[in-house]
Amino acid sequence: MTIHALPARSGAKALAAREEAPTILTLAVENMRCGGCIRSVERAAISVAGVRSARANLAAKRVSVAVETGRASEADVIAALSRAGFAAAPMQGTSQHTESSREFALLRRVAVAGFAAMNIMLLSVSVWSGRAGDMDQSLITLFCWLSALIALPTVVYAGQPFYASALSALKGRRLNMDVPISLAIILATGMSLYQTLVGSEQVYFDAAVSLLFFLLIGRYLDEHLRVRARGEAQNLLSLQSGIASLIGEGGSLRPIPAHVLVPGDKVLIGAGERVPADALVLSGSGDIDQSLITGETIPVAVAPGAQIYAGTLNLGSALTVEVTAADSATLLAEIGRLMAAAEQGKARYRRLADRAAQIYAPAVHGLGAATFLGWLIVGAPWQTALTYAIAVLIITCPCALALAVPAVQIAAASRLFRQGIVIKAADGLERVAEADMVVFDKTGTLTLGRPELVNDAAISDEVLESAARLAAASKHPYAQAVVAAARNRQIAVGAPEGVEEIPGRGLVRILPCGEERLGSAEWCGIAPGRGGASEVWYARDWRAPVRFRFADALRSDAAAVVQELKRRGHPIALLSGDRTAAVEQAARASGITTWQSELTPARKIDWLAECAKQGRKVLMVGDGLNDAPALAAAHASLSPASAADISQRAADFVFQGERLAPVLEVLSTAKRARNLSLQNFGVAFCYNIVAVPFAMAGYVTPLIAAIVMSTSSILVTLNAMRLAGMGKA
Repeated sequence: MTIHALPARSGAKALAAREEAPTILTLAVENMRCGGCIRSVERAAISVAGVRSARANLAAKRVSVAVETGRASEADVIAALSRAGFAAAPMQGTSQHTESSREFALLRRVAVAGFAAMNIMLLSVSVWSGRAGDMDQSLITLFCWLSALIALPTVVYAGQPFYASALSALKGRRLNMDVPISLAIILATGMSLYQTLVGSEQVYFDAAVSLLFFLLIGRYLDEHLRVRARGEAQNLLSLQSGIASLIGEGGSLRPIPAHVLVPGDKVLIGAGERVPADALVLSGSGDIDQSLITGETIPVAVAPGAQIYAGTLNLGSALTVEVTAADSATLLAEIGRLMAAAEQGKARYRRLADRAAQIYAPAVHGLGAATFLGWLIVGAPWQTALTYAIAVLIITCPCALALAVPAVQIAAASRLFRQGIVIKAADGLERVAEADMVVFDKTGTLTLGRPELVNDAAISDEVLESAARLAAASKHPYAQAVVAAARNRQIAVGAPEGVEEIPGRGLVRILPCGEERLGSAEWCGIAPGRGGASEVWYARDWRAPVRFRFADALRSDAAAVVQELKRRGHPIALLSGDRTAAVEQAARASGITTWQSELTPARKIDWLAECAKQGRKVLMVGDGLNDAPALAAAHASLSPASAADISQRAADFVFQGERLAPVLEVLSTAKRARNLSLQNFGVAFCYNIVAVPFAMAGYVTPLIAAIVMSTSSILVTLNAMRLAGMGKA
């Protein structure tokens, strides 16, 4: 067996790394409306000195900004966005209540516009029939003015969401989708008022208000669907909010907000309550529903000493716990940050959509002007030319194009999270969808990674204690098994000092009279051929090396997953640093015919590089700590992890639980997400290719344009949300 781990960094290097690492700020930008806004938000944020990068998410209406610590602050970024015409606020300041209020305000405006549209339509029907009959002109004029009295306040009130957004954009010297929409509404209403004043028959109050009504319906449905599609990341922190029962001196209980808890606080968690912070159980026992964290629906039994996590649910009796991490330091918050980063990251398809939207948005006003001038040139009345131009202004909004990929990206991240899988790389879905070969590591990946020492009785307390001190410096499953065996004998395992990791070899510590080692047989002085499968050796100077033998079971569904991957046409391979006999046994049990054993990290990379030369795009499934080089060398990577190790894994995806089925789910979801993204692109491009020429040719009224434009955005979002309803892999 080979113990791999990343070498420990010195305190100075760790400090330097912390200083170099940027601080990530996430801000809510609620008045982002289209693809053009994405570029404007990012450009405004990057203009701040000390900002390294900015990534805006139209679907989630937020921006993630990487700033250099000490050089830029949250206030600086918010001020820069404000100067560009965007109202930004920290994510903590936004809530479900705010979103509900915004939706309700839109719904009120929909109701007002709908009521006004129906009444104006009744008056318009009377005018149309009156002109065809013998209605007196004074009565027709009265009906037109009544329509104006209803339409003008309606347009002023109900159109405020569009006007406010357009005004902010113009103040920031930019254009967004609400500029042409506001222009269209104002032009249609103003032209109708002018026609009423001069006594013309061409009055369009009914069309202007109906246009506003349908635009508001589209905006409301768009807002509602976006809130639903924003992903699980935005909902995670709400699960650890609420009230915690703090245990005070003398055992008294005091309710306090969960976010003010600090490490060391003692809290009582009643039956049916959510755990308010990461904590260790001090007293009590019962079952915890950890499905939020691991994706496993079977409750986990906990007892004193067990680690529990914020957001999980206590299904048993009351527990007394000691807080180890609270608020933004909890595992739940870390997962939320990872998911938010994945949702906001710019994958290849998303960058393509953003570029297309940026190019397309400025063309809207040019097409509108060209339509107006073109119809004037061919002799059409200015009223007709203006009506056609208004339709073009509305129909050419690139909103569907800007939503095409982000909506799918968020839906995929949410689906995977519900099954215990966290996306860590923004373009991970696209790369996994391209994978045509799957390569597994053995220990901790194909197997459960919880080996047990099977020759415990043959090892003395003294040797076990010395080996455990070395093993405590490693996260490898065999090393952890040595530590667990020592603790089972009530042997205290001290903090390791002076232990060095030798990649591909093992652990070594220099002693005053020599050195001690824990690792592979050859490295510990064992002659070739004596080393066996699933073992490490402990050697110390003049003493005879001592063998530690382990047994590690395959994951329960390993063989079924391998068989399904083969059925889908994926070649399978097993690469391991373990001994030949152990690797061969695992390969045979899981149905893998291509396998390599006793590989160093460098040889694994060489093997993967050879596959790449052959045109293979490999999905590597391995331990994210010990196989970090191989994971980085693969086309895409997936890593199993315990809850505590999620943020440390070097893979594109991390999954939890004891089953290997997440490999199938990631592959299936990635391919479905790619298909849906392409479908959304098709919807957006076909909509523009078909609708714009018809509008310019005068075959689309402003009312129809509003319906079509809103429908295209809603269709794209609904298509993305289909991913949530698709069956499991």
